[in-house]
Amino acid sequence: MLEVTSINCGIVIDHINCGNGQKIFEKLNLGNVDFPVVLLMNVPSKKLGKKDIIKIENKIDLNLDMLGLIDSDITINIIENGNISKKMNVDIPKKVSGLFKCENPRCISNSDIYATPTFTLVNKNKNKIKYQCNYCDDFTYFNQR
Repeated sequence: MLEVTSINCGIVIDHINCGNGQKIFEKLNLGNVDFPVVLLMNVPSKKLGKKDIIKIENKIDLNLDMLGLIDSDITINIIENGNISKKMNVDIPKKVSGLFKCENPRCISNSDIYATPTFTLVNKNKNKIKYQCNYCDDFTYFNQR
């Protein structure tokens, strides 16, 4: 049986929908860190059936907007002295800046290096999230699953 011990100080990202753990691991660039990180996949879960979990034995900055775009069901546990000191849930962000490009090829944010792609949430369906570009007003869709 696989045994993963608890961490003393760090972050546990829990309740990740299966398959999204790898995406989060890559977006956080956890393959290139010099401290212990564990990605558990297909772990049995009462809530989700199966889930992924990421344990990070260190404190790092997390982009909650990016995490919410990948999987809005996750829970982030901050661990201090072996105990959960803070629990956070993420949600699909209402405003997004610089995380993805506008789908309109003529949008100024795709050609001007000083124009950061910025979007406002229009519709949040669990599988397809609809954002409107703040520059050209075109819609950009972001698939969560």
